[in-house]
Amino acid sequence: MSTTPAIAPPAPTTAPGSPAAEARETDGGSGGPHARRFGLPIATCLVMGNIIGGGIFLLPASVAPFGTISLLAFGILTLGAIALALVFGRLAERLPHTGGPYVYARAAFGDFAGFLAAWTYWITSWVSNAALAVAAVGYLAVLFPAVGDHTWSMCLAALAVQWLPALANLAGTRWVGTVQVVATVLKFAPLLLVAVGGLFFFDPANLGPFQATGQSPVGALSASAAILLFSYLGVESAAVSAGEVRDPARNVGRATVLGTVGAAVVYLLGTLSVFGLVAHDRLVSSEAPFTDAVNAMFGGTWGGTVVACAAVVSMLGALNGWTLLSAQTPYAAAKDGLFPKAFETKRRGVPVTGVVVTVLLASALTVYNYTAGSAGVFESLVLITTFTATVPYLLSTAAQIHLLLTGRSEQVHRGRLVRDGVVASLAFGFSMWLVAGAGYAAVYQGVLFLFAGVPVYAVMAARKSRATA
Repeated sequence: MSTTPAIAPPAPTTAPGSPAAEARETDGGSGGPHARRFGLPIATCLVMGNIIGGGIFLLPASVAPFGTISLLAFGILTLGAIALALVFGRLAERLPHTGGPYVYARAAFGDFAGFLAAWTYWITSWVSNAALAVAAVGYLAVLFPAVGDHTWSMCLAALAVQWLPALANLAGTRWVGTVQVVATVLKFAPLLLVAVGGLFFFDPANLGPFQATGQSPVGALSASAAILLFSYLGVESAAVSAGEVRDPARNVGRATVLGTVGAAVVYLLGTLSVFGLVAHDRLVSSEAPFTDAVNAMFGGTWGGTVVACAAVVSMLGALNGWTLLSAQTPYAAAKDGLFPKAFETKRRGVPVTGVVVTVLLASALTVYNYTAGSAGVFESLVLITTFTATVPYLLSTAAQIHLLLTGRSEQVHRGRLVRDGVVASLAFGFSMWLVAGAGYAAVYQGVLFLFAGVPVYAVMAARKSRATA
């Protein structure tokens, strides 16, 4: 028996799951030698690869100034991320279509809510891509020192890091899946070396104080959590690409939970190991904490090269997955007349217009960052993505709560209703914490980004009305 009643989305121009939509997805989408639907392993790699980008290589040093209380903040965030993953899994069972949060918000609350979910998620995607590419340049400079000699060499390297995954996406979903699996395997080798092997060299004397600042415990917990918030963006990866996953009603939920739990284990063990391998006073000022951890384990200085390679591979894998996700949500919205029709173009299983437009926007932001020397502005934009990502998260969890509360009693198992309701409430609270952690400035600027989409919706809704009149 279904735990919640079936829900019919508002009648769209082309409803997700309708024969026309399915035909459109198949035509040039999932067929052909370069397209392939993802199974559970690849979908799980997509989730893990998108959650674990390059941030893990800097996280231990970033939160070390707060003391080991930051590990407690990490644990709380992990529980929230798993709750959110469970919500996406339950929603994907009910609505297993490409678009994820967009599909769920639109099904529960109508076109405008769906558009806001799609719009904010799209902004999150391409700004995050630019941030990952710029971060990757620092590690490339370790491997190739000439990259860091000039502003333009750094800019060109960042652009190359963005366009290589984009080209892999344009080659078809077969290549996207292959790159994601290879990148996930390669980057996890050194991460697991520190996360697991580091425990054998663990020295409690290196941990430092539980609370290293003069803040209250709650203040220190929230402050460290604010830095860690961005680390779990990507739990929705399999749900957004549900249309490319085999048996999505079954595999999306499993991949989401498995990928999130896997990423959480690596995050927590890796951070704990680095805390125990590198003395606290040194970790606070470290620019490469995993390098210092490897050097502490085995001696020498070869750890820097290994970690730099792992970081570059990690970011390329994350960009590979995020590039696909950034195109999937506009594609789903375009099918329903809420994004320009060009975003509906799909070849080899990939929405090509979404990929190209996204990488062009990210490239423009990257060039602006290097030419204007606006590091502060760029960091502010990255923080804005923490806020913009919570809009589709909040709408998705609200959709789950809505579906549970509007269900007919004979269609809902009471025990599962309570369980799903508690999980959805925890996920909603987690999303609100993400908003608070982004900070006042990021929320203020994020709202401006959000409202900028309102005129776009007005134009698209008008066109849709004329088309159906």
